[in-house]
Amino acid sequence: MRSIIKDGQVAQDCWQVLRADTEGQYPAVAADVDVIIPLALWLADKAAWQGRAGQTAVWLAPDEDPQQLAADLNSLPLVAVDFPAFTDGRGYSLGRLLRERYSYAGELRALGDVWVDLLHYLWQVGFNAFEIKGGKDLDGALSGYDTFTERYQSTHREPVPLFRRRVTSL
Repeated sequence: MRSIIKDGQVAQDCWQVLRADTEGQYPAVAADVDVIIPLALWLADKAAWQGRAGQTAVWLAPDEDPQQLAADLNSLPLVAVDFPAFTDGRGYSLGRLLRERYSYAGELRALGDVWVDLLHYLWQVGFNAFEIKGGKDLDGALSGYDTFTERYQSTHREPVPLFRRRVTSL
């Protein structure tokens, strides 16, 4: 079982992320395993995935529209957003959309090329779980939440921008 960061703590994780191999084939998954599947598989046979003994969650690629998942969000215990490269920031927008436009209240996980340096920003847009890239010290990564003490812009976690906070505190 691997470890992730969830809600500000290092936690054990039982979810299996389902990804296609180089030939586009998906590995078989036991029916009682909790699995995170790509949006395309979910949309292709939603009823079959919902009828499994294990829990099913969905991951979004950065170019996918969360609107496609909007009707199912209340039934999903977890939605993940893939960050295929450290420099790909589209997942930040997906996270904020899921929290603010679609009011998703479940676990929102960042997976893929996720580094400690991103933790603070991902947390601010609404992510609460992180699969940090392998080989990194997760206990040390918790310091990523405190990278900055103030933010100029509004965020999901702090909706009032700094200039308004300063005016109201006088």
